[in-house]
Amino acid sequence: MYRRLDGETATPYALADPVRTALDLAGFLTALQGADPTGGPGPQQSNAFRGVPLGDDRDSIAHESRVRPKIEALKKSRLVDTGPVTEVWEAALAAPARRKPPLWVHGDLDAGNLLLRDGRLGADGGTSRFERSRELRDDFGTLAAAGPAVDLQPAWKFLPATARAVFREAVGADDATWARARGWALAGSLPVHNDPFFRDHPARVTAAPRHLEQMVADYRADGA
Repeated sequence: MYRRLDGETATPYALADPVRTALDLAGFLTALQGADPTGGPGPQQSNAFRGVPLGDDRDSIAHESRVRPKIEALKKSRLVDTGPVTEVWEAALAAPARRKPPLWVHGDLDAGNLLLRDGRLGADGGTSRFERSRELRDDFGTLAAAGPAVDLQPAWKFLPATARAVFREAVGADDATWARARGWALAGSLPVHNDPFFRDHPARVTAAPRHLEQMVADYRADGA
């Protein structure tokens, strides 16, 4: 049984304090990852294989066979400069694989699955940290025990650049994890016409190039 959570669908433009939001979101992820994943299901078809390693053969959104054709299609459309986008993708693939045990991941931290209350991620300051983390989210259908990079996509698709470094430090993402996270974010930000996620949603098509620009800028700021 699910209870209704109060709030409004989050947008980057409605944040009262982006840095506070970055810390709240990092706190949610830290709480989620702190739960014991023993016996938890790994990425599978039911959650679209979210959280598999980049380069894995399973048919995730971040599989080479999906990403490369989309980049080529965008190259023909001239909607974005695909040269730097390709660099970001190849750097993500080249990042060292995670060698640590799996953690709980949400798998779908899209802005459409975040709730705001008065410009902040929905949380009650009187509850425990774990209870607050539960209230930050309204969709847990893609949970899995996997690598955490897939959950860092809001760094480029939701948070402004001014809050990104705060978020990264708060979640403790190393260089390899951050690079893989950019790969996951990129894979979900390629607005080709035959992708149902974008086809019937013009606002998503408009936002995607901005997200890609953020990934490229961040990649270059890292000294790439």
